[in-house]
Amino acid sequence: MNRSLFAFPNPVNEYAARCTAGLVVALAVATALSGGSLRLALLVALTLGFALRVAGGPRYSLLGRLSVHVLVPLLGRTPRLTAGPPKRFAQAIGLAVSATALGFTLAGWTAAATATLAVLVAAATLESVFGFCLGCRIFSVLMRLGVIPEDICEECASVGRRYAKVAPAALKIERADVGLVTPRPGS
Repeated sequence: MNRSLFAFPNPVNEYAARCTAGLVVALAVATALSGGSLRLALLVALTLGFALRVAGGPRYSLLGRLSVHVLVPLLGRTPRLTAGPPKRFAQAIGLAVSATALGFTLAGWTAAATATLAVLVAAATLESVFGFCLGCRIFSVLMRLGVIPEDICEECASVGRRYAKVAPAALKIERADVGLVTPRPGS
């Protein structure tokens, strides 16, 4: 089997990741608001999309392709590159969450599936709107704890080592003005 078929891009364009997250928000909200066989079909599409992005990045995913080839060029911004392994980890978390929602739906637990989709919407909204990747943050913490080996993401590890060597600056506050007006003696 050719490993390049399942290679995840590294680095990743941050804007493409954010656009894909925005599309995930739209699809997850549509899924949560739908019912019956439409809800099931949308959940399957959402879960399959995450599985395809974990397998090969945006290459096999309809949402990924739409982001990379249509939405990001429309933005007209210079690519902002970021490490790929944390993004792949975040997609794997999205896969687990969407698969859980799918399982809940198949079991007939609609409320649990909707709550699970709400978690997905919250995380994808953080990524899309604010550029805060919750999965990437979890990846970083797991690297610092040694759960994820440093060789998985050399760039991530070197950033962590670089910040660990920086000592906090000595801070001396002479006077703090907090905006309170206090009468001076003799006034």
